[in-house]
Amino acid sequence: MWQQDPRNNQILFLSIFLVLGISTRDWTLRPDLILVVIVSCLLTQWLAAFLWSNPKHRSAIKNSGDLSLSFLGLPFLCLPLGFNPKPFFQTTLEWCKIQTLETILNLLRKQPNCPQDNDATIASSPKSPSLKSAMITALSLSLLLRADNYSTMVLAGSLGILSKFIFRVEGKHFFNPANFGIIAVLILTNDAWVSPGQWGDDGWYGLLFAGTGSMVLKRVGRWDTTAAFLGAYAVLEGIRNLWLGWSWDVFCHRLMSGSFLLFALFMLTDPRSIPNAPISRLLWAVCIALLTFILRNQFFMPTAIFWALFALSPLSVLLDFIWSSTRFSWDDSDFVE
Repeated sequence: MWQQDPRNNQILFLSIFLVLGISTRDWTLRPDLILVVIVSCLLTQWLAAFLWSNPKHRSAIKNSGDLSLSFLGLPFLCLPLGFNPKPFFQTTLEWCKIQTLETILNLLRKQPNCPQDNDATIASSPKSPSLKSAMITALSLSLLLRADNYSTMVLAGSLGILSKFIFRVEGKHFFNPANFGIIAVLILTNDAWVSPGQWGDDGWYGLLFAGTGSMVLKRVGRWDTTAAFLGAYAVLEGIRNLWLGWSWDVFCHRLMSGSFLLFALFMLTDPRSIPNAPISRLLWAVCIALLTFILRNQFFMPTAIFWALFALSPLSVLLDFIWSSTRFSWDDSDFVE
């Protein structure tokens, strides 16, 4: 039973990485903050899934979460020189915050005449939610995000999980929860940060991440996404390295970062939020690699991978519309996932 669900392996591997980082990299992590983010993610997942299982509440969430792709737009695909992308991201997050508040207000009103949606019949009896994905989000935040206050970690975990229920198109969420939580607190607070170099560039970390990541990706069938991202980014960095006449040590340093590999193997390949069709995933991954390259080298953003994924997550909705394919589903997943 343990081997049947890839999420079990992912939870195990992320837990090992967390222990490994604390024991071998001298991370000064506070156990209480780790506990806070885990409890926040699990509690938010349980509460949101419980509300979602009620047709009346689910309709309120859907009405608040109706998205306009014309608002989100994709101006980040054509970043001009000298353009600062942060105001766009801040505007998007402010809009997300408004949507979250509207959702909470709609749920608190408990209006009896909420329209029933088409899938109301499947929610006639509440179903116990799976907390595995929420645990993966909590462990990812513990590995990647640093903060000083409890409120920041609570905000990251809660907003990350809520994004799965609010920002949905045809029942599919398109933001990676951990990525959404990271970007949210980077913008909305002053005490959150990400340390991309916390793993260093030791080769054995890369081998460990590649080996464990391949075990998970083999089960979910999303190797193409990682390969396209790493391949496209390696080509871009290789061309830049040749153009500047740098040694290949610089090239290897940029590609062998532990945080970079963790992102490519465990965050970028979330099968529930990335495009469904293989060609869509390849195109999407290449676009993220291109935007990461631009943000990192033109705007000197060390956290470029996280901003690029956040910015291009809505693109998966358009790609799913152009190339339709079977949607990935966990064995026990439902509308409460």
